[in-house]
Amino acid sequence: MSVTDPIKLVTIGGGTGLSTLLEGLKQYLSSGTGKPEISLTAIVTVTDDGKSSGRLRREFAVLPPGDIRNCLVALADQNNPLTKLFGHRFSGDGSVGGHSLGNLLIMALSQMKGDFLAAIEQASELLGINARVLPSTLDNVDLVARLNGKTVKGQVAIKSQTTPIRELSLDPADARALPAAVEAIREADLITLGPGSLFTSVIANLLVKGIADALSAARAKKLYICNAMT
Repeated sequence: MSVTDPIKLVTIGGGTGLSTLLEGLKQYLSSGTGKPEISLTAIVTVTDDGKSSGRLRREFAVLPPGDIRNCLVALADQNNPLTKLFGHRFSGDGSVGGHSLGNLLIMALSQMKGDFLAAIEQASELLGINARVLPSTLDNVDLVARLNGKTVKGQVAIKSQTTPIRELSLDPADARALPAAVEAIREADLITLGPGSLFTSVIANLLVKGIADALSAARAKKLYICNAMT
């Protein structure tokens, strides 16, 4: 890598932790000279089954768009009216109550293009984002945790447990990593994991076949951002 080349940075996570990190990194995607300091790829978990994302998963059998939408909004210009639209959440108890408009827009783009990844790319273009946001897998997956004497399925159910988690897995177990995500990890100069829930934001990505192997083989420096409070 030339000293003038941007640092190839890959961030791995999910939830609000990853989007908070991306919002802080956004300033390094461009500089006064117009040359970015970093080339950024965010790899996001797709195991969310709660709130708007969970409802869309159950009704339309789509990948949960919520964590990806949070990352897109974090990377976008906050003064852009489209950014505010993507971040808007409907109130009320009706059929759209509780849904994020950004989730609905990503789902609409996915149906129009017949491709979830193409929908994310189109949303990125609409928001003027100079970074890549990728799901860790395009397979429809759920988290499964083994606790003392019982098995709990689903991210929301797992997060509500107070019993120590003994084992974490994916259903289906053979879910495959997105090739572009694996390639980004292998070519990275720096890889961050977190911040966010160790089990449902970080390990959820590492359980996808191909992600952990690529991370282990990557020559990049790896940084785990641990939650200070939880």
